[in-house]
Amino acid sequence: MADNDYDPAGSTQMFRAFVDEAPAPQAPGTVNTYGSTSSSSRTPLIAISAVLALVVVVGVIWLAVK
Repeated sequence: MADNDYDPAGSTQMFRAFVDEAPAPQAPGTVNTYGSTSSSSRTPLIAISAVLALVVVVGVIWLAVK
């Protein structure tokens, strides 16, 4: 690395090391914790969260009008 490219905090070097690091091979049957959740299993959670947010907003508006 050139002297004029030096990062005193080291964050660039740590980021490059993280990005360039090859993923470790996994044994069969292990669960990958990064991105292994399918979108279909998150759909009910998103729907419930949206309904709950809507109920909260309607409740706040109702209290403001009352």
